[in-house]
Parts: sequence; C-alpha cells; structure tokens
Amino acid sequence: MIEISGYRSSIFPPVDSADENGIVAFSRTLNCRMLADAYFHGIFPWPWDENSPIPWMFPPERGVLMPEDFHIPKSLARELKKSDFYLTVDQDFEAVITACAQTPRPGQDATWITPEIIKVYSEFHRLGFAHSFECRTPTGELAGGLYGISIGRIFCGESMFYRLPGASKFALVKAMEIFRKLQIKVIDTQMVTTITALFGAKLIPGNEYLALLNKYRGEPIKTFSLD
Repeated sequence: MIEISGYRSSIFPPVDSADENGIVAFSRTLNCRMLADAYFHGIFPWPWDENSPIPWMFPPERGVLMPEDFHIPKSLARELKKSDFYLTVDQDFEAVITACAQTPRPGQDATWITPEIIKVYSEFHRLGFAHSFECRTPTGELAGGLYGISIGRIFCGESMFYRLPGASKFALVKAMEIFRKLQIKVIDTQMVTTITALFGAKLIPGNEYLALLNKYRGEPIKTFSLD
C-alpha cells in the first residue's frame, strides 16, 4: 500500500527547475512509488518512445477543467440524450489504457502510452490511484472511455478514446457527474484539446495549478460510482 501523505518532500527536483519545455527530470525506470510522488507534486511522465529515458514534466501552463465551468453544448446534449450508451467504472482498466495507446493522434507519429506505461499504470490502478470510465453499448461492448489519477480532490485526466462517435464525450459527461458528487474540485487535463475546450477547459499558469494542488491534494479516492 502506498500512502501519498508520506511524499511531502519529493524525489524529483523542484518544479521551478523545469526547463523551457517543462522537463523536470529524466529516468530510466518507472514504478508506482515514483508516480505517487510525481502526481502529488504536479509532475507527470511523458515518454517519447519505448527506448529513450522518460521525461518527467511540469509544463509552464496547465490545462484544467473546473466542475463549475463544465458545460455541455446544446447540440451535444441532444445527441447524448438519444444515445443508448451506459457507463461502467473500473471494470476494465487495462482495456481502456490499451485502447488509448492504440488510438491515432493528429500530429503524433507514436503514442506516449508505452507498454511500460500500461504495465505500471495498471498496477497503479490496482493500488487505487488510477481509474477508468468505460462507455459501453447496450450489449456491453467497449465503445470509448477515459482514465486518470485520483489525488484527493483533484483528478488528473490522462487520455481518452472512442470507437463509436460520441463515446468518449459520453464517458466524460458521466464521469463529471461522479466528480461533482464526490466534490472533486479540479480536473487536471494537462493540456487543452479540442474536446476538453468544448466542455470549458482552460490553460492556467503553473504556479496557479500548484496553489490548487496544495489546497486539494490528498490520498486517492478509491471508489468512483454513480450510485
């Protein structure tokens, strides 16, 4: 069991030492204790490929989606209302992260979700830090989803995917219902994409993110459920 309350001091250099690209450090290894320490201090890994050292990032600006700013465009609300998707949580984390790794990204030749990332984050899931939100068809097939990390009242969204139109958006909308119920205060999106901007994500300076992190971080929420 890992308790992040023990990470008041970090194994990583101070985030204000990050270079112009937001790189705080490099490592050849990756494990759950490193992840717990990193997320507690606002840092995340972003591998370039399977063979290079792993960069640990604290970008100068951070994408955030605040629950109070979250909104659903009217056209999307109508579309989602007609869908027959349903949500499950933490039923198949490895399937979700693997699907995210296999999803082509515009402008990217490779995925940062390497086999090592899949292996270690799956273990992080078993320890209660990482969670998956699965959008399913009426027959139970996985249509889309997202996964991320719980650090107290902050949820760090990592990646999304879809196999059917609207599936990842459905998963995010339903996940937000759970976040609000659990009084999650900040959804860290790392960057702002076309999809997250649609719902109200914005960029804030790194020092503002640190202030939010210091206020709301804590032990992970172990159970995310609509019930």
